[in-house]
Amino acid sequence: MEKAEKIFLKACRGEPTDYTPIWLNRQAGRYMPQYHDLKGDMPSLAFFKHPEKAAKAALDAQRILGVDAAILFADLLPIMEPMGLELDYIVGEGPVFANPVRNAKDVDRLITQPAIEATPYIAETIGRILSDLPQNIALIGFAGAPFTLASYAIEGRSSRNYVHVKKLMYQAPDVWDSLMAKLVRQVTSYLELQIESGVDAVQIFDTWVGCLSVDDFRRYVLPHTTRLIRNLEGRVPLIYFGTGNDHLLADMAPLADVLALDWRTPLVATWDRLRIRAVQGNLDPIVLCADPQTITNHTQRLLDEVAGRPGHIFNLGHGIIPETPVANVQRLVDHVHQYSIRG
Repeated sequence: MEKAEKIFLKACRGEPTDYTPIWLNRQAGRYMPQYHDLKGDMPSLAFFKHPEKAAKAALDAQRILGVDAAILFADLLPIMEPMGLELDYIVGEGPVFANPVRNAKDVDRLITQPAIEATPYIAETIGRILSDLPQNIALIGFAGAPFTLASYAIEGRSSRNYVHVKKLMYQAPDVWDSLMAKLVRQVTSYLELQIESGVDAVQIFDTWVGCLSVDDFRRYVLPHTTRLIRNLEGRVPLIYFGTGNDHLLADMAPLADVLALDWRTPLVATWDRLRIRAVQGNLDPIVLCADPQTITNHTQRLLDEVAGRPGHIFNLGHGIIPETPVANVQRLVDHVHQYSIRG
């Protein structure tokens, strides 16, 4: 197996590799006992902002699983707290904003500022990770995409129908565009800080974008997301991730170096159709809750379909869920490495 160079980065560039690299969305999280030992009773927001603990969470996950990349341990939403939103993580409910954005005045009050001032703990966390991360292992930074961040800010919490989001888009498009412009500025600064601090690649999470039609995506989201990516392009590989968004992939494909696919999207057929350089994905995360033979069967089926094609980064089609046995995740990583070795 390759040691001299970060195999993850070779795959991002679409170059041949000696085996298929793998990392996993939410590879540091609640399914792992070490995570709970580290977090203890600390509130989630304080945990994300604690560079020593956040770095250890990222490093522990990479070490325990043996994956080819660590990812910055953080969350999508703390970036919005210094913008003026009151964020809390409620047990059994998740992140909640006490003062959601619903009108022009709410948008006007949002503050944008350099990320080193708004989120200085991120730079320290990255430095701590890099000081202990093996040299052949990549570090991935990340941020929420403007649409997904706007959706949380407007709804105030998770949503199924995005009623407030779509009302604002449709009824007040100028207000919507103003909100998205502010988010583009803040996310740009946030990712620039991560890149300047030493991450090897960044992933942009647009988790909720699949709720939009193609026309709405093109009108309300694509121009802003394009501007964000143009602000960053050419510095490190950019991965773009969404879920339930197969109908949007043709518009998304030109945006990033690596297109991450969820488990509902046929990987190779989509790769061929879009003629993209590199793809990431896309095992159904629930497979990891099944028995070992089922995990092996599904993993081999995906690897056989790809057939060693350069540019594939193995990942899940979403994140590891809390019920997942750690041993199953370790088994997946080991099997991907061993089964995909090129002779």
